[in-house]
Amino acid sequence: MTETKHPKGAPWRNFYGRMKGKTLRPSQEVYLEEDLAALSPGNVDWDVNPERFPLGLAGLFGGRPVWLEIGFGGGEHLVHQAEQNPEVGIIGCEPYINGVAMLLGKIRQAAVDNLRVHPGDVRDLFDVLPDASIERAFLLYPDPWPKKRHHRRRFVTSDYLEPLSRVMKPGAVFRVATDIPDYVRQTLEEVPRHGFEWLGERASDWREPWGDWISTRYEKKALREGRVPHYLTFRRL
Repeated sequence: MTETKHPKGAPWRNFYGRMKGKTLRPSQEVYLEEDLAALSPGNVDWDVNPERFPLGLAGLFGGRPVWLEIGFGGGEHLVHQAEQNPEVGIIGCEPYINGVAMLLGKIRQAAVDNLRVHPGDVRDLFDVLPDASIERAFLLYPDPWPKKRHHRRRFVTSDYLEPLSRVMKPGAVFRVATDIPDYVRQTLEEVPRHGFEWLGERASDWREPWGDWISTRYEKKALREGRVPHYLTFRRL
């Protein structure tokens, strides 16, 4: 277990998971050094915004609708959505620094300008997102925490769903993808309890579960290992 460092005044929040994996390539170190600061959404971290002033999203994205991807992995879906939807601004949140470095390389290659990156705990980002400010959110192949005693660490718990519900606009869409049947169960139990209605599941066409889908590394791994992906769509009431 890795524990998040807590600046003075910050709430106590355990963070479960990896912050860094294998050694970064030299090019990835360059991406982090040269690109990450410019792509920050703003005053998210407690040490620079202890008062938790809200982000100015209108200034950040020029008044465009704002989407959020929670745990973007290697960033392939995030960049795809940015390319396909230049009329929106998208914030990606990922504490795993190797994934952040991979995303920065993809952003350079795609030359998209409607992305911002928070390399940390999404709960810190929730703190500074205004109420009803997010029009679409994605949770794609999150850490399943398969042991029963670890289920409280999953995203689909009140610690995460309550602030997610607060920041999403009425009618906003929340997409969840997972290949773990018990994660499907918990998602269908918990998400509707926090102000969402379930619109249905797509699990029959791996190529296009949603009309704008792009296959991710985690989906491909699930299919290679014989697990069935599930794609759940919810709408904020």
